[in-house]
Amino acid sequence: MHFRLLALVTCLAVAVSGFGAPAEDRLTVERYLDWEDVANPQLSPDGQHIVYERRFVDATHDRWETALWTMSADGSKNRFLVDGSSPRWSPDGTRIAFLASGADEGTQLFVRWMDDEGAVSQITRVAEPPSNISWAPDGDSIAFQSVVAPDGADPFRIDMPRPPEGADWTGPPKIVQRLDYRRDRIGYFPEGFRHVFIVAADGGTPRQITSGDWHHDDYRWMPDGRAIVLRSLRTEDAEHAWRESEIYRVDIDSRDVTQLTHRAGPDHSPVPSPDGRHIAYLGFDETDDTYVEEGLYVMNADGSNARRIASEMGRRPGSMRWKDDGSGVYFTASVLGTSNLIFADLEGETASVTDGNHMLAISDIQSGRAVGTLTSYYVPRHLVTFETGDASELTTLHRTNKSVLAEVELGEVEEVWYDSVDGFRVHGWIVKPPDFDPSRRYPLILRIHGGPHSMFHTGFDFKNQNHAANDYVVLFTNPRGSSGYGSPFGNAIENAYPDKDYDDLMAGVDLMLATGYIDERNLFVYGGSGGGVLTSWIVGHTNRFTAAVAKAPVTNWLSFVGTTDGSSWYRNFDSLPWDDPSEHLRRSPLMYVGNVTTPTLLITGEKDLRTPMEQTEQYYRALKLRKIPTAMIRLTDGWHSRSLPPTNLMRVQLYLRNWFEQFAVDEVRATEQP
Repeated sequence: MHFRLLALVTCLAVAVSGFGAPAEDRLTVERYLDWEDVANPQLSPDGQHIVYERRFVDATHDRWETALWTMSADGSKNRFLVDGSSPRWSPDGTRIAFLASGADEGTQLFVRWMDDEGAVSQITRVAEPPSNISWAPDGDSIAFQSVVAPDGADPFRIDMPRPPEGADWTGPPKIVQRLDYRRDRIGYFPEGFRHVFIVAADGGTPRQITSGDWHHDDYRWMPDGRAIVLRSLRTEDAEHAWRESEIYRVDIDSRDVTQLTHRAGPDHSPVPSPDGRHIAYLGFDETDDTYVEEGLYVMNADGSNARRIASEMGRRPGSMRWKDDGSGVYFTASVLGTSNLIFADLEGETASVTDGNHMLAISDIQSGRAVGTLTSYYVPRHLVTFETGDASELTTLHRTNKSVLAEVELGEVEEVWYDSVDGFRVHGWIVKPPDFDPSRRYPLILRIHGGPHSMFHTGFDFKNQNHAANDYVVLFTNPRGSSGYGSPFGNAIENAYPDKDYDDLMAGVDLMLATGYIDERNLFVYGGSGGGVLTSWIVGHTNRFTAAVAKAPVTNWLSFVGTTDGSSWYRNFDSLPWDDPSEHLRRSPLMYVGNVTTPTLLITGEKDLRTPMEQTEQYYRALKLRKIPTAMIRLTDGWHSRSLPPTNLMRVQLYLRNWFEQFAVDEVRATEQP
């Protein structure tokens, strides 16, 4: 199945493992080749069946493969259904719509009948791939999004001479005219704008519902099927607006557009109530704050009487679903390293539906029954269900990776809180090696998350457990600037990133040294993206670490704001760089490279458009010029994520520990305390 790739990974593991190979009952990187995942369970309208996405690592082709599986609502009769993704039940439960590869046309929309025959029909044959599919309430048609070429003539139309017969001329150039013109993991944006289409459920020519040179996203059907509501910004200078969007209603027959929200600030993700009288949505008032935890709002269907019914529930409430009687809205809140289901009524009272030290994602709620996925310290993401009226017991429908985890011993995860500067309390976790012995001293890895406005959490983490399997203690924390701890905590790094978040991380290392089981001679640090920023900042401000790995870092804000894949980073500084570059320079790790003595490895994807390779190259050359031990690893086929394709996750795990072990003080993984 994957013997050739497994042999390659095994050879690499032996070559880079300076402290010897881990025991057979540990979570080694080659076990990732057998990893699986689940997502997006959908309940049938009668509540009797579930369709969900099941993902596997395809070790032969080095990619994740997704297929649709089905089961009874109690978890029985779990079986393969069809290759594809994004399943959606028809309102009568007789069919599912889904996306899959079409005949020579890339991704297309399909419908499968859910009877014994199981006939499958390809519904679209469009040039630009459809996405975000949704059945009309009557089940006769399906809406989807696709890109449409912009209106107007091409101003760069030129008349090239006719090439001679048999000529092999260079292809035409790409002409860029947009402010934001490319995106990581996509490349250059298609020439056009995202619009909503409707196609008959038995196939035919799609009909475009929205128009104009604007994007139209987050659409939802109104319950009567006569209109959709969506997010857009239909203004002349929309591409220059920062954190601004409105909610609109579009009539299906006339295509007339009515603007429902009018405030300064982003409004998005509209969800109509079951009776169509109200619309729930997310947003916040205009502000210059770098970080704001979005509020949950409700307005009348005509846009009147808008009011906030929940706030400070994590960076962005998720999985919004109305209660069947329209009395309020369910949503998930990612706070304090966990995610749980919350209910907010129309008067603004909130109550927890679930309460647990886990990450819960809800993808469907029908007649009081919820289905979703859940992950915790020792349990990878799996399918769960529960009654919203009594969520004291969450029933597992399908548990992933059972065979892999049955053969390994995982490291213990311990939650910690500690004090930092300015009276801040910082939340984090420690992962200890299997067979941990507190009388010994272990090397420490400080792992730093990206974002910076994101959150380490209580879900299963293959990378941390793999480090622990190699006899490292891992500390991972949520320093100031992290999401899920309130707007003031997240906004504490406004115009000060990096700054005192560094102090939060160093206080965590001090906490670990005070435990007595950390070898202070072997302290290591790494992080990716925003974690790469802080790693490269750390080595310019302290020499306490034995070695460091900065993955996909930003090292020079002056060049980054103009080369990253979005223009919004210009807004994260008091001044534009051509007016006053002093803040950009003050916050750039490159400006402190003269202080670095720590051996520092840099790892970035060749195709990274979020923190482009030039950021890594600048820091690498500066380190090399100063004769600081360094190397630059350029990941083939790597975008900003260092975990895709799957072999890159394994390579990065192995290379970063190889770097640590090259500079470890001695060759003993865990030493006896004196």
